[in-house]
Amino acid sequence: MSASRNGYDDGSQYRYDDGSSYEPYYPPYDAWGDGSVAPGAVPGSTEDHGPRPPRRRRLGFAVGALVALALVPLAADRFVAVRIESRTAKAFQEGMRTPLPPEVHVRGFPVLTQAASGTLRRVDITAHDIPADGSDRPLPVTELSLRLDGLTKSDDDSEARAKSAEATARLSYPDLSDSLGLEVSQGDRPGRVSAVVPLPFGDQVTVTTSVTAATGNSIVFRDFKVTGGALPDVGSRLLDKVLAQPIRLRNIPSGLKLRSLTSTADGLTAGFSGSSVTFRAEGTSQDGASRSGTTSGKA
Repeated sequence: MSASRNGYDDGSQYRYDDGSSYEPYYPPYDAWGDGSVAPGAVPGSTEDHGPRPPRRRRLGFAVGALVALALVPLAADRFVAVRIESRTAKAFQEGMRTPLPPEVHVRGFPVLTQAASGTLRRVDITAHDIPADGSDRPLPVTELSLRLDGLTKSDDDSEARAKSAEATARLSYPDLSDSLGLEVSQGDRPGRVSAVVPLPFGDQVTVTTSVTAATGNSIVFRDFKVTGGALPDVGSRLLDKVLAQPIRLRNIPSGLKLRSLTSTADGLTAGFSGSSVTFRAEGTSQDGASRSGTTSGKA
């Protein structure tokens, strides 16, 4: 038994030369190399209490978990958007009787809140080959691009209405030629088209005429001029008969008004705009001649 300097045994095994006792000091053991003490480690112990993941790896796990949580509402929102786009495309195809569904894009985020409110801030639709049956001079629409703002639907899903809308329609020269019964192409300057007028005995004359937007979504022809050959009286009477009557676009959604008309290398480009533009699954356009398109915001 060892004794301290005062004659008492304090149980310590560490003593100075003069017999006094002391306890050695050990610095904390940094088991993981990041300045921390391993759980369960006794200060001053050199015992390794197992490996610990590096701090960078732990941070990566946390970031990954946060990203995964953030993607859940994004995926749900995109699911609703795709569903609305699919239903809108199907309804538009049925209403406008296009051979293929149009391209539909619901703009803005989040779509979930828009659908819950009953109003979609913006919907873009691009449709192709819209027929124009039911008229004496049908003119199909080769392509129709619509921008619909503030789109709402009726409670029974039979009607959708846009607070405002803009549209661009492309009318091809082959379709315009079929409608007029004359071979039509681009004119000598913007706003004009050329037409080949057939004459008796296989002759023909080329004329140019201006194309202008008129009320009732109509295309009118004015100021025709002969540019090739001589136009006899029979040709003049034919032109008067063909060009005197406007062509009315009867396959445009109700509420859109024809604002501009220009000629391009491929055909005519018509610009439309309007407010309170209506789309119906089973109905008529503003002129009562054919069905109008349908868009539905139903999720």
